Amino acid sequence: MKKIYISLFALSVVFFTGCADDFLDIDQTESISTNDIELFNNDAGASSFVTSIYSKFLDWDMTSFGWIGLSSITSDDADKGSSPGDTGTDKDILDALTYNPTTLSVESVFNANYDGINRCNQALNILPKLTKADANLRNRLMGEAKFLRAFMYFTLVKCYGGVPIVDRLPNPSSTEDRQMLLTRKTASEVYAFIETDLIDAIAALPEKSAYAANEKARASKGAAYALLAKVNLYQKKWQKVVDNCNAVTGYSLAPDYATMFRLAGENDAESIFEIQGVGSIPARGIQGYSNTQGARGAGGWGWGFNTPSQSLVDAYEAGDVRKNATIIFRGTTLYDGRIVPTTVENPRYNYKAYSSNFTDLWETDTNIKYLRFAEVLLMKAEALNELGQTSAAIPLLNQIRNRAGLANTTALSQADVRRAIWKERRVEMAFEHDRFFDVVRTGQAVAAFAADGKTFVAGKHELFPIPQSFIRQAAGLSSQNPNY
Repeated sequence: MKKIYISLFALSVVFFTGCADDFLDIDQTESISTNDIELFNNDAGASSFVTSIYSKFLDWDMTSFGWIGLSSITSDDADKGSSPGDTGTDKDILDALTYNPTTLSVESVFNANYDGINRCNQALNILPKLTKADANLRNRLMGEAKFLRAFMYFTLVKCYGGVPIVDRLPNPSSTEDRQMLLTRKTASEVYAFIETDLIDAIAALPEKSAYAANEKARASKGAAYALLAKVNLYQKKWQKVVDNCNAVTGYSLAPDYATMFRLAGENDAESIFEIQGVGSIPARGIQGYSNTQGARGAGGWGWGFNTPSQSLVDAYEAGDVRKNATIIFRGTTLYDGRIVPTTVENPRYNYKAYSSNFTDLWETDTNIKYLRFAEVLLMKAEALNELGQTSAAIPLLNQIRNRAGLANTTALSQADVRRAIWKERRVEMAFEHDRFFDVVRTGQAVAAFAADGKTFVAGKHELFPIPQSFIRQAAGLSSQNPNY
């Protein structure tokens, strides 16, 4: 089921050589000369270029420590955790919202996503030339590459606002291409680019049900529709949210919330798109994802970062099964019988990052569920409520609550239902890398962070700073985000 997520071979001949500057000199994962294209002119060769894109999501700089810091530790759902004296390089300043343009995690997430975009552009450049590969396969692979490029640009625009749109492999001697690499586009332009990629992907991709069992993790038509709905959500295009959510078919809520985040629940009926981790050799897991968030100290197995906050604990209603499925509490026994002793350093840890089979290994079998059907229902509910169709939104909200063991919502007015949906998103999707961006897009950030003892500066913290290394290389072609 996860065979596509493997480390790829290294190729020795350079297909494209970038400039010497750090941002411009993004390593080519698949580098071949024009003369050697024939070596890859078959189905397996074509697939390898897209496999390299998926493989990027397993890297430390893409999905692990820095991304955990930006998307989770910064939020009111999490604290730095670990030992007081262990900063995790910069996780203490991320937690305190005192980061700046030289903060390492800010730079690593930026560069890693452009590395991934570069791989997408490589695939999109090479695939049309592989004429001996099956035409339908090549078309699907082009759709996957565009979905993944859109996914990465969505991460970038949420984090940094407007960024450079790199839509092709650049020529290092071209002034126009250098300007493309170093000139920020507006956020609106980036969103439009994402939408175009996703519309193309929708036309090319099959439904998840059409994939063979060993390819269920690949991007599907449903994933592209779900991501497009989420892109619409961030732009408050409410009717488009509804329309694209309606196009996500063939999925259902998993009967048991907790099982979704265990090996048995990977790629289940609720899963629309998730990053695959395989802890057994030679396959790969996400580098350090489980280990950095594992219980720390005597009897523990990890570094102890990204610990659930008291604010998150207090957000759960009595009887909500999601609390104990999301949070590891010190002194409890886990589902596999592992005892979390009282000697570990922090009172709480992220259960969704836990691996039973490879608990203390650097690469585990833990997956990250980035898109699932529960969020589609919540997005549709939010959009319907904003469109004044509150009575149609409430049953969708109740589906999520009932699965969690809770009674129907008592909210009836549009304002109350809006707040109920926002709260439900928090507890339903905790530690799935959405909370920081949710409170920003909904205008809750100042109050939510204050309740967690953090100072969110309006007009500044809505975006992370553009890395100073990029601003330096841009040499006036791009400017910094406000107030940094």
